[in-house]
Amino acid sequence: MANWCNNTVVFEGTDEAIEQITQLFKTMAEREQKENCGQLPEFVQDTNGDYFFSISQDNEYGGVFQYETKWSPNTEAVKQIAEHFNVDFTHEYEELGCLVYGKATFENGTLTDTCLDSQDFDSYELEEETDTYHFEGKEYNSEWEILETLLGRKIENQLNIIKI
Repeated sequence: MANWCNNTVVFEGTDEAIEQITQLFKTMAEREQKENCGQLPEFVQDTNGDYFFSISQDNEYGGVFQYETKWSPNTEAVKQIAEHFNVDFTHEYEELGCLVYGKATFENGTLTDTCLDSQDFDSYELEEETDTYHFEGKEYNSEWEILETLLGRKIENQLNIIKI
């Protein structure tokens, strides 16, 4: 049985491209319901089982989609969609059972994928007696704020390296 990786992708581009992507995801969601299996657009080369499952759309904002993948994110498939429709995207993903937490951006044809590694996950700990997390001398009720902090630092460090 697969561990499910939660994904949110936000596409940015022309209104026409976003509408086409919206229709693509709607079609994939309908096909998934009928066939009861993960989906890929016909033009996407399946690189390693990057199928979309449990697809939904944020109806409040165009171009925002949530879905699941098995074990890890499917950033390569999302990149192929973006290239096909000539758009950019931000892809956030997490599957904490496999220590997967990250963010990929595709802008002007350049993909940047930043994810936490085992060292990052080892930098905080859960105190089971109080059900609180401890990180850098502070106490947290949830690990989400810690994960966002760690990922934000990693992204900032990458940007600083690029600027040098």
